[in-house]
Amino acid sequence: MEEHGTTQPGGGTTPVPGAASGLRRPLLRRVLPTAAAVGLGITGIAGVAHGAVGSTQRSAADFPTWGTRWVVHASADTGSPAVGMINASAPGKDRITADYQVNTGRRVCEGSACSTYMAHLTGPVGGFLTVVAVDIPQDRLPGIPVQGGPPPRPDASRQEMLARAATWLTADNGSPVPYSQAEVWRDGYRQDCSGYVSMALRLPTPGTNTVGLATDRGLTRPISLGALKGGDLLIDASGDNNNRHVVIFEKWSDAAHSSYTAFEQRGDHGTDHRSLTYGLPGGDPEFRPYRPVVFGD
Repeated sequence: MEEHGTTQPGGGTTPVPGAASGLRRPLLRRVLPTAAAVGLGITGIAGVAHGAVGSTQRSAADFPTWGTRWVVHASADTGSPAVGMINASAPGKDRITADYQVNTGRRVCEGSACSTYMAHLTGPVGGFLTVVAVDIPQDRLPGIPVQGGPPPRPDASRQEMLARAATWLTADNGSPVPYSQAEVWRDGYRQDCSGYVSMALRLPTPGTNTVGLATDRGLTRPISLGALKGGDLLIDASGDNNNRHVVIFEKWSDAAHSSYTAFEQRGDHGTDHRSLTYGLPGGDPEFRPYRPVVFGD
């Protein structure tokens, strides 16, 4: 039901100021299971609230970089003045140390590597650097607090999300989009449950995974069952890729809240819209309710 680890999304065209266009990160890389596996030097990572929006907690880690002549900026904006440069003399020469990152809400790419995040550096130069310059297989720094983010959208965005979810019911020439943990649909999203939810939420392609949807506080926060509204999620993030799952809550089926209708991308079927009891008394107890933070409530 769940997907395997994702790779760096591709297809970006927006240039990064100061980056050498002739150098590219590898297109396909495995998501590495630990910080040590990517050569991260950790200082104070333990206890970080991963992805906490607006967090004032400070933790720092150092990361490898790639390419040459990446510009470090005065603020979390690639159009702000330059305050320094990394890898000025050789590709990947410098490692950077960052204590937090900012979700700019604006996708920046260099070749096929993209990110919406800028890291606040404490070394070797103080300032802000696009995370595109960091040699990791994702668009944000693992284990580093997130500040800021796209502004919350009005409640009508819930209906927009549900409308996007409904498009996959007939997207395959009138039929549901087939389920797959490996294939990517025409819109760039993985054809599994979390790729489907990422599509509905307009997250970066090919989509995050179910564990990320449940644990990244830059994406969701836990809520109570009674608080569920259309567009909220019910997530089972335990187990392995064969039993983790996420569905999109639409509405309660009755006043007693004994079941609800939901959008779902499920194995052996594809996109579905049906009545479910996941997470309810008498239903699968592993499912927990979450609210996408983009809704702002």
